[in-house]
Amino acid sequence: MKKIELFDVHGFKDLTFSNYLAHESEFVKVINFNFRAGQTLPVHSHDLEGELTLTVLEGEGEFLGADGVSMPARPGDVLVSQIAEPHGVRAVTDMRVLVHIAPPI
Repeated sequence: MKKIELFDVHGFKDLTFSNYLAHESEFVKVINFNFRAGQTLPVHSHDLEGELTLTVLEGEGEFLGADGVSMPARPGDVLVSQIAEPHGVRAVTDMRVLVHIAPPI
């Protein structure tokens, strides 16, 4: 087992969102993204098979999708998506998001 205290080891950046690789194996990749209010992870996709989840740990914002689709994103919300489906995040307040990607890319 391995314990990672994300709030202690990974902070925020003022100029761009920050990311921290919390774990990677042949089965899954776990990344913590921290966004200051107003920062965005642009909508994008990956030409691969697999799934990802985006879990809001703290703060509020929006999950973004293709064609301008957006959904509110609050603590405890989990977005589940195919890796090939367009996805992104926009922070309204400072926001922490945990991403799981399986299989890892």
